Amino acid sequence: MKRSIQTIAAALLAATAVAGTTGLAMAADKPVIATVVKISGIPWFDRLETGVKAFQAANPDVEATQYGPATSDSAQQLQIVQDLVAKGVDALAVVPMDPAVLEGTLKRAMERGTVVVTHEADNQVNTMADVEAFDNSYYGASLNERLAQCMGQKGKWTTFVGSLGSRTHMQWVGAGEENAKKYPDMVLVDPNNESFDDANGVYEKAKELLRKHPDLAGFQTSAGNDVLGVGRAIEEAGLAGKVCLVGTGLPNPSAPYLDSGAITAIGYWDPQKAGMAMNVVAKLLLEKKELKSGMDLGVEGYNNVTVTKGAGDGLLVVGNGMVLDDKDSYKAHLF
Repeated sequence: MKRSIQTIAAALLAATAVAGTTGLAMAADKPVIATVVKISGIPWFDRLETGVKAFQAANPDVEATQYGPATSDSAQQLQIVQDLVAKGVDALAVVPMDPAVLEGTLKRAMERGTVVVTHEADNQVNTMADVEAFDNSYYGASLNERLAQCMGQKGKWTTFVGSLGSRTHMQWVGAGEENAKKYPDMVLVDPNNESFDDANGVYEKAKELLRKHPDLAGFQTSAGNDVLGVGRAIEEAGLAGKVCLVGTGLPNPSAPYLDSGAITAIGYWDPQKAGMAMNVVAKLLLEKKELKSGMDLGVEGYNNVTVTKGAGDGLLVVGNGMVLDDKDSYKAHLF
C-alpha cells in the first residue's frame, strides 16, 4: 500500500465532486482497486457498481470501490482520477468519458506504480489493459442492421452519441454508417448528436429532429439513457411502431418503450459483468499474473477472452458479452 486506507477514505469522503460512491472500508493491509465511471446515479453505472460489489464480496483480500462525477463531465471525472492517484490507490479501473483527457494522469499513475485498467476505451494509450465486452465495430454494425431491417432498408435516419470524445460511441455509429452503405436508400441526416447521457436533453433534441425531418424513419443511439429520451419523443408523437429506434440500453428502464413499440430493439452488455471483469483484470495485474488469449476471467461473457496488443504498450482484452433484445426477448434478461 502506498498510503493507508484510512487516509484515502478521509480525503475522498470530503470530496464534493464525487457522487454516488461506495465508502472505503477501514483495512490498512489490503490493496485498493478504485473504479471510476463516467457518471454516478444512472441505471447503467448503478448496475456496474453491483459488479464492483460482487467482486468485493468474492475477493475479501482487496478493497473494491466505485466513484463517478455527478454530471457527465470529463473534467470532473479527471479530477476524481487525479485525487485517487494522489491518495495512493493501488489500482484504477476507469470507464473514460473522453480517453484523451485522461492520458496524462494515467501515464503519471503508472509511472508511480499504480495499475491502470480501462473499459470502453480501446484507443487509450496509457493503460495496462483495456477490457471490452465485445468487438465494437461488430456491435455498431449489428445495431444498424437491426435498424435497417425495421426501416425496410430505406428512409432517413440519424445517430446519437454520449459525446464526440467517447471512443466506443463513435466506433458504434461509425460502424453503423459503414453498414448502412449496403442500403443506398438509407439516408443519414444530422448525425452524431451529443446526448451527454441525459434522457431529458435527448428527448428535447429528438423532438426537434422529428420536427425538422417529418419523414425521419430511424434513430441509432449510443449512451444508455438515449433510447429512453428518444423513445419518449417517439411515443408522445404517436409514432411508436412507425419510427424505428435501435440503441444501447438496459432491459428494465427500456421495458415500457419496448412494449409500446417506441423502442425497436436494444443492444447491450451487462455492466455488472463489465465491472467484475475490470476488477478481476486489475487484481491479476496487481498479482503480476499474465493475461493471455483463451483465459477465463470467471465472469459470464468473459470466459474465453481474446488478448492482443492495445493502442499503447498495454493489452486489449475482448470478451463475448453482446446481447441484442426486442420486445419478444428482453424479459429473459431483466435488470
